[in-house]
Amino acid sequence: MKPQIVTFLIKCPDQKGIIAKLTHFFYQEGFNIVSSQQYTNEEEQRFFMRLRVASDDSVLLSKDQLEERFARLAEAYKITWKVDYGRKKQKVAIMVSHTSHNLYDLLHRHKENKLLCDVKMVVSNHEKLKPIADMFGIPFHYLPVSKETRKEQEADLIELFDSNNIDLIVMARYMQILTNDFINHYPSRIINIHHSFLPAFQGANPYRRAYERGVKLIGATAHYATEELDEGPIIEQGVERVTHESTPTSLKKVGADIETMVLARAVSCHLNNQIIVDGNKAIVFPMTGE
Repeated sequence: MKPQIVTFLIKCPDQKGIIAKLTHFFYQEGFNIVSSQQYTNEEEQRFFMRLRVASDDSVLLSKDQLEERFARLAEAYKITWKVDYGRKKQKVAIMVSHTSHNLYDLLHRHKENKLLCDVKMVVSNHEKLKPIADMFGIPFHYLPVSKETRKEQEADLIELFDSNNIDLIVMARYMQILTNDFINHYPSRIINIHHSFLPAFQGANPYRRAYERGVKLIGATAHYATEELDEGPIIEQGVERVTHESTPTSLKKVGADIETMVLARAVSCHLNNQIIVDGNKAIVFPMTGE
């Protein structure tokens, strides 16, 4: 039987000997450390670690026992932590409005097993992109919204997502501003793609404003949604060089390619448990040949 890989994401105040304490704990419990990645923010004296450990039939601890014992260590060293056991694909909902390129890209990657998840549904406030969901055999849910019906629509969204045990919500150009109540219901579980290299050109029509400013670089940013519009922890960004000859239309074409790449990388990082959110920053550990 293939050993089970367990991933721990850890953050705490930096302190002498913390790596030794953590690795010794897993040694004592009979685990083999597959990979260990750590980062220390010296300015803020914060320590971050992504630890992957392997168990086999000789390790008789249950999940509850492992977490109970680790919790005692965590309390002693003021550790905030999350653990993933790696045997259940995360359930994903994709939210869209009119623009199709991000949806096409995510569903194609999912079909080719390049995104390790289970895309349960596509949700939209318009019916325009239903044929794409149908093409890939993904259930499509049409939930129109207006200023007057926003609270009711979001209540329906929450019921839909929670009843399907959705782990991650991907806003693949869903062009609606979510309420704080909705965002706070899914902390660090909503990824948004913004068609600008944040913090530049926040909000609507960034390509038009980039054109008006005569920029020489355009980009895209994938970030977690928070109460502050386009201010959440940044997961991934990308840029391309442009010239004075660029038009709003040509900027959009270049930007669409950047968006798909950036969003796919961000979603993959989340699914692979590579991200630790600390305040308004996302610590993103690189893949280690997994």
